[in-house]
Amino acid sequence: MGMINFADKPEPPITIGFSIPKGDRVESAVQKLTEIGVDHIVVLHAERSVVRWEGARVARHLERLRRVAREAAMQSRRPWLPEVSGPTEASDLAGAPGAALCEPGGGPPSLERPVLLVGPEGGWSQRELRPTMGIVGLGPQILRVETAALSAAALLVALRSGLVTPTPIVVNDAVRG
Repeated sequence: MGMINFADKPEPPITIGFSIPKGDRVESAVQKLTEIGVDHIVVLHAERSVVRWEGARVARHLERLRRVAREAAMQSRRPWLPEVSGPTEASDLAGAPGAALCEPGGGPPSLERPVLLVGPEGGWSQRELRPTMGIVGLGPQILRVETAALSAAALLVALRSGLVTPTPIVVNDAVRG
């Protein structure tokens, strides 16, 4: 059996975008997303976002989040840093290949959609929930922004690492999955 090179980034890269929550919860989310193994963390502005970063504050916030990610990567002995970016309009990232919105009632997470976006506490607007958008569910409960982001990340990383395998879904005697 060959040696595993821990410096190789696993495929596909996983991106979690989330609306900026109130208070210092954004720092906690970045820390945990880094520890879980997310490759790209994007802070989002959505139509119903309460917190918005603008002007000179953006660079200061991003610098702080990148420092949090670096410290979390060191603590978890992660061999590479995630990219931390934003703020990006959710509608801009929603059009990215493999992107889906996290929303109750959506389908199961899949590595075919490794870019998951979590909306603000008020939810996605009807315009953001356009019919062509992929929708992924994270369970029956309504989750806070940071909880949804961490849940999405844990599910995708578990799928990518092979810790869990997708279960085929049987619909009208046809197997999908």
